[in-house]
Amino acid sequence: MERYWNQEIECMSREDMKKLQDERLAAQVKHVYENVPYYRDLMDKKGVTPDDIRSTDDLHKLPFLTKADLRDAYPYGLLAKPLSECVRIQSTSGTTGKRVVAFYTQHDIDLWEDCCARAITAVGGTEEDVCQVCYGYGLFTGGPGLNGGSHKVGCLTLPMSSGNTERQIQFMRDLGSTILCCTPSYAAYIGETLHEMGFTPDDIKLKAGIFGAEPWTEEMRREIEKSLGLKAYDIYGLTETSGPGVAFECSAQNGMHINEDHFFAEIIDPETGEVLPEGSKGELVFTSLTKEAFPLLRYRTRDICVLTREACSCGRTLIKMCKPMGRSDDMLIIRGVNVFPSQIETVLIEQGYSPNYRIEVDRMNNTDTLDVFVELTPEQFSDTVKDLQSKERELAGAMKTMLGINPKIHLVSPKSIARSEGKAVRVVDKRKLH
Repeated sequence: MERYWNQEIECMSREDMKKLQDERLAAQVKHVYENVPYYRDLMDKKGVTPDDIRSTDDLHKLPFLTKADLRDAYPYGLLAKPLSECVRIQSTSGTTGKRVVAFYTQHDIDLWEDCCARAITAVGGTEEDVCQVCYGYGLFTGGPGLNGGSHKVGCLTLPMSSGNTERQIQFMRDLGSTILCCTPSYAAYIGETLHEMGFTPDDIKLKAGIFGAEPWTEEMRREIEKSLGLKAYDIYGLTETSGPGVAFECSAQNGMHINEDHFFAEIIDPETGEVLPEGSKGELVFTSLTKEAFPLLRYRTRDICVLTREACSCGRTLIKMCKPMGRSDDMLIIRGVNVFPSQIETVLIEQGYSPNYRIEVDRMNNTDTLDVFVELTPEQFSDTVKDLQSKERELAGAMKTMLGINPKIHLVSPKSIARSEGKAVRVVDKRKLH
């Protein structure tokens, strides 16, 4: 039997949902216009006032927000509540080292945890379950979001964070974990380690897994389901809009329901910004309808996907989004971390290397790998092998500081990286993510 956390909202009629969204949007635009000078200036430049936005049909009149706006307004420029009313920040890495910082009032946290509770309930979670959260904690939204959602549902919550995999499996066995929350690549690694330790899925009690924060394929889903003996569900979120729980998969396992009472979704043409009809493939744009401290209007996610309102076997009427099919910018998601080629370029130039480089991303044993090939100048290339190895280690350290993950650096001979007539092909992504 399908379970709901908030059946009234999750199965609401289209007419009632539209009415709720229209009311919330009008109030939110007024709130933002009055309290966020940065966005008010954008609206004034477009000649739009809060009176022009009476329903979601008017949303197209509003200006977009992008990652660049978040960088320009860092840290407090998009804050819509006094700092005294904010109780937490969460953060993600930015394109050139300047981080995205999102602010939360207690009300914002309650709503976010409520969205995560819907996701946990959709995979069959109840107060009888033991929920093991192996997403990172700290500034990353994964751990805190699912942790809070698990508490709301009433599960026994294991706030494990990631790493120390043998201990994860020990707790999983000793405490009878039934729901696992982590990145898909870490779930695959837990599965491998379980088998290496001589156990099978019969030795653990997992029934469901909530896996997100990085791209993954249907093939990977099947592998994880087999190695851990569970059903694997997708979850979607962005730090900028709150974190995981913006959208979640249900028992149908074919797309994620968007919590559209809190997040209004549009699909636009990434080139023109024109709103596309339902069923079109384009860039996903979100408007926060209920966030108090950090409400983003028409935020361009850069994720490419399709929205659909086709009836779902689970009974939910919330609009669905497919898995993101790529991005309209050059951001890579590697082991759950946002990596931009521009960040790598920044480090190379700061360290005195040429900006001729190539990034190769692959997936070995279900874990993302990041290799950076850097071309040396003739002067640098004359160094001994020992010197070059030392430089590779030094550069890898500088990259880890910027990116938060360890790349493998390869210093290569001058002119060995192919030149391009047009836009340089900096990134080779060998992962089969579609």
